[in-house]
Amino acid sequence: MIQLVAVLTAHPGKRDALLARFKQLLPVVHAEDGCIEYFPTVDLDSSPDKFGSDAIVVIEKWETKAQLDAHGVAPHMSAFRADVKEILAKAEIFMLREV
Repeated sequence: MIQLVAVLTAHPGKRDALLARFKQLLPVVHAEDGCIEYFPTVDLDSSPDKFGSDAIVVIEKWETKAQLDAHGVAPHMSAFRADVKEILAKAEIFMLREV
């Protein structure tokens, strides 16, 4: 199983717009071959360390690296990237494995 954490940081004040567009992806991504989990999160208000008020942290689990790679080049992901180009300030991707 491959796990991925993606930190998507919107331009100031644009997180809600980014989150709304991201949520439109959920049914399509959940239907992809190999998708185990795929969901957005934001900071817990009481957290002492925060990603920030403009960040969405996406938690993903995929059966295989090949399926994750296919997800990354899927047409709906290309369309999403084009759609949020003006509101997304930064995207950081962390691929993880269990030990």
